[in-house]
Amino acid sequence: MMKNIPVIAIASLFALSGCSSPAGVAGDTDWPRITRESKPWTRWWWMGSDVDSANLAYNLAALGKAGIGGVEITPIYGVKGREAHYLNYLSPEWMNMLDFTISEAARLGMGVDMNNGTGWPFGGPEVTLEDAATRAVFQEYQLKGGQSLDEPVTVRDERQKPFARLNKLIAYTPDGGSVDITDKVSAEGKLNWTAPEGKEFTLVALFIGKTRQEVKRAAPGGQGYVLNHFDKEAVMRYLGKFDTAFAENNTPFPNTFFNDSYEVYGADWTPELLDEFEKRRGYKLQDYFPELLAKGATELSVRVITDYRETIGELLKENFTRPWTEWAHAHGVKTRNQAHGSPANLLDLYAAVDIPECESFGITDFDIPGLRKDSIRKENDSDPTILKYASSAAHVAGKTYTSSETFTWLTEHFRTSLSQAKPEIDQMFTSGVNRVYFHGTTYSPGDAAWPGWKFYASVDMSPTNSIWKDAQAFFDYIARVQSFLQSGKPDNDFLLYLPLYDIWEGLRGNYFATFAIHGMRERIPDFCEAVEKIMECGYDLDYISDHFISTTTVENGLLKTEGGTTYKALILPAVKYIPAETMEQVRKLTEQGATVIISDHYPSDVPGLSRLEERKNLFQGQLSLFPEVASFENVSVNTLKKGTVITGNDYRDMLATWKEDEELFVSELGGQLIRRKHDNGHIYFFSMLKDNPVDGWVPLGVKAESALFFNPMNGKKGLARLRKNNGRTELYMQLKPGESIILKTFNRKKIEAEEWPYYQLTGNNVTLNNGWTLQFEESEPAVTESFALDALVSWTDIGNEVLKKNMGTGRYSMTFDFIKTPGCEYLLSLGDVRESARIKINGQDAGTLYAVPFETTIGSLLCDGENTIEIDVTNLPANRIADYDRRGVEWRIFHEINFVSITYKPAMFDIWDIAPSGLLGPVTIQELKTIHP
Repeated sequence: MMKNIPVIAIASLFALSGCSSPAGVAGDTDWPRITRESKPWTRWWWMGSDVDSANLAYNLAALGKAGIGGVEITPIYGVKGREAHYLNYLSPEWMNMLDFTISEAARLGMGVDMNNGTGWPFGGPEVTLEDAATRAVFQEYQLKGGQSLDEPVTVRDERQKPFARLNKLIAYTPDGGSVDITDKVSAEGKLNWTAPEGKEFTLVALFIGKTRQEVKRAAPGGQGYVLNHFDKEAVMRYLGKFDTAFAENNTPFPNTFFNDSYEVYGADWTPELLDEFEKRRGYKLQDYFPELLAKGATELSVRVITDYRETIGELLKENFTRPWTEWAHAHGVKTRNQAHGSPANLLDLYAAVDIPECESFGITDFDIPGLRKDSIRKENDSDPTILKYASSAAHVAGKTYTSSETFTWLTEHFRTSLSQAKPEIDQMFTSGVNRVYFHGTTYSPGDAAWPGWKFYASVDMSPTNSIWKDAQAFFDYIARVQSFLQSGKPDNDFLLYLPLYDIWEGLRGNYFATFAIHGMRERIPDFCEAVEKIMECGYDLDYISDHFISTTTVENGLLKTEGGTTYKALILPAVKYIPAETMEQVRKLTEQGATVIISDHYPSDVPGLSRLEERKNLFQGQLSLFPEVASFENVSVNTLKKGTVITGNDYRDMLATWKEDEELFVSELGGQLIRRKHDNGHIYFFSMLKDNPVDGWVPLGVKAESALFFNPMNGKKGLARLRKNNGRTELYMQLKPGESIILKTFNRKKIEAEEWPYYQLTGNNVTLNNGWTLQFEESEPAVTESFALDALVSWTDIGNEVLKKNMGTGRYSMTFDFIKTPGCEYLLSLGDVRESARIKINGQDAGTLYAVPFETTIGSLLCDGENTIEIDVTNLPANRIADYDRRGVEWRIFHEINFVSITYKPAMFDIWDIAPSGLLGPVTIQELKTIHP
C-alpha cells in the first residue's frame, strides 16, 4: 500500500564542484564526472556576424563561468547602424573569428558547434535558381472532342512566369485513359493537338517552378535562395563552399554541424521526381495526376498520394540527410538535426544523423502548487508524444544523445523565471532528452547598452538577463541530470509501430504533407492517444518505423533493434495500412520468440498503388499465418511458434503480462520518469510534475538489492530504503510537486554508503515574516535606501517609485533567536519567491533556490541563540523593460524582424502590469525528525 501524505523536501544546494568524481570512470557510488557534453549548451546568435576577438572572449568567459558547456554558432541579421562592422559569412575574416572562437572555447573547456548556414533553412548566395527549392505548379484545361486549346500552355501565376517551365502535359479521359502530349507544345506554349471526337478530356499541365523562398533571418553573406533538399548534386554544391572556406583559411572544424527544423515552405518537387518515382514505385506518376490532385477523395487518390509522399521522403533522406552526414563525417564532424517539419518519416530522418534533436515551443500547464503562471503565454506544441520522435530514433538506432532546442518561446520576453524552466526541462528529460541546447543566447558586446543585443524569440539565456545571477544553480542541475542520462543504455519497455500510412490517409488537404511540431497532435490524434494510454499504464515506449522493424532481431524473447537496444514487445496501434514486407517481418519476429500486441483489429491493407495486387496477396498470406481471433473485445493470448500474439482493445488489459514491470510512480501517482540500465542495474530520473506529493513505499518496475538516491538540485546522495513485497522491489520515496530525484539501483550488489535521510514534521515551526531589512546590493536604476519591513510584500508595493521599475537583487536580512532540538533537522521554506534566492545562515552559504518548492535544510548552519539570515532575491527584468518603453527608450535596434512579442507581432511592453518582485513569503523554519521506514 502506498501512502500519499505530505512530504518533506530534503534539499540543500551546494556547488557542483563538490559532487563530481575526478576525471575518469565514476565509481558505483559516485556522481558521474561532469563533462562539457553533460553541461547545457546554447544556440549563440551572431547578429550580423558583428564579432571581434575581445568580445568573443568576454562572451565565452561569461558563459563558461556560469556552467555552459558549449555554443552553437548561428549567424543572423544585424544591428542597425553597425553595418560597417558586419563580417560576411565564410569570408576570411569570418573564418578567422570562427578559428578564434574554437580555440578560446577549447581553452575554457568548452565546445563549438556550427550551423551549416545562416538563419534557416540552408541556402544563400551560392544557391542558383537551378539549385533552389522547387515546387510543382499544376494547371488544368478542359477540352471536348474535336476542340483545340485556345490559350497558351504557359504558367498563369505571374510570380512563377520568370522561371516555371513546362514539364508534362497529359490529357485524361473520364474512363482513366491518358495520353502524353507534352511534345505537342511549342516553345511559345501553343498546343498543336486536337482532342479526338467522342471524348471529353481533362488536360493537366505540370510546370516545375520555384518557391522563391529565401533564407529566413539570414546574416550578411548568407542571403539568397533556399536549397533544393531533394537534389543531391545541389546539396553537394552547397556544401562545397564550406570545403573551400575551411581549406583556404586552414580553420579547424567544429564539433558538430547543425540543421534547424525543416522550414522549406511549399517545396514539393524536384526536376528528377517523375523519373525517381517510376524507378521506385514501378509506375508513372504522370498517369495519375488527377488522383494526385484529388486530395484523397477516393481510395485511388489516397494510394497515389501515399506513393508520392513515400518517394519525396526517400529523396530527402537519400539526397540530403545522408549525404550531409557523410560529408560531415569526412571532415571528422558529427551532425545534429531537427527533422520535424519534414515531408517524410521523421524516425528515419532523425536516425540518419548522429544527434537527433527535438524542440520545445511554448509552455506546459503543469499542476504544481506555487508554480508561477504568466497570463502572457503560448501553450507548448511539444508534449512528450511529440518529443519522443527524436529520442525514439536515438534509442532504436543506438545514438548516444538526444538533444533539444530548449525553451523556445517558453514565455514572453523578459518574463521567464528559472522556476518556470525547471519543470519544462524535467518533462524533456523524462521524454528521452539528454543533451540540452538553450534557445538561446545572443552575442552582445560588453559595452552594449542594456538590454544588449537580442534575438527576436525568447528565452534569453544571457548575462544581461537578471536570471543569469542565479542561473548557474540551474545549469548545474542540468549537468548533474545529464551526467546520468548520458550513461548506460535506454530501457524503455515497448516498441510502438508508427502507423505512417494511416496518418497519411488522414492528411487529405494536399498531396504534400509535412510533420511540423505545430499542430502535430491535431494531425495525428489517434496515435498520440495510443501513446498516452500505454504510458499511463506505467510503461515507457519508443516509436519504430518500417525500416527499423526490418532490421530488428530476437534475442532471448526480446526484440533487439539495429542500434542494440532491447524491448519486451512490439505494439501495433489499431493499424489499417502496413506494408506486406513489414507484416512478414512481424510474423518472423514473433515466430522466433518475440511478443506482438495488436490493438483493436489486425491490419487490413497495404499502402500505396505500386504492385498492388502482388503486395496484397503477400500481405494476406502473411496475415493468414497469425492466430485467428474471433473478437478484439476481450484480450486473447495466442502462440505463434516460439512467440506470442496478444490482441484486444484495452492497453491495460493487454499489457497485464508485464504487470510486475509497471512503474506505479507513473500509473498510480501520476509522476513522470525515465529509466536506463547500466551494467549492474538501472538508473531512474523521477519528477513529480503534478499536485501529488509522495511519501511512502513505491513499487519499482525492476528488481534491485540496493539503490542510491542522487539529488541533482544539490549534489547530495545516500543509500535509499528498499524492501521486497510480493516479489517486487519497493522504494521508500519522499517527493514534493516540482521536485525530482535520481535513483541508481543494483541488481545483486549490496552497496555500502551513508543512508539517505527521511524526515517527518514535528509540528514545531518558526515564522519569519516581520522584522526584515531590505537593501539593494545591485539595482538598475540604483536604489540607495534601506527599508524596514513589517511584513513581506512585493518590493514594488513598499512605496518607492524606483522599486516599481527596477531590475536587481534585494538583500533581505534579519536576526532571530533559535533553540535547536537535539537530533532534529530544520527546513527553511521561503514561500513565494520572485524569482530566485541565494541564502546565507550565520554567514555561511545555504544554497540557491530557484524552483518550487523553494525549500532547503539548514540544521547544520543554525546555532542556539542569536542567528542571522540573509536572502538575496533577484527579480525579472520585466519592470525595467516596461519602464524603458514608457519612457521611449530606443532599444529595438535590429534589422529584419527586429523584435516581436510572443504573438510574432511588434509590441510595446509599456502596457504590462507591474510584476511582483522579491521575497513574498511566508518564510518558515520547520522542525523535522528523522524516520527509518
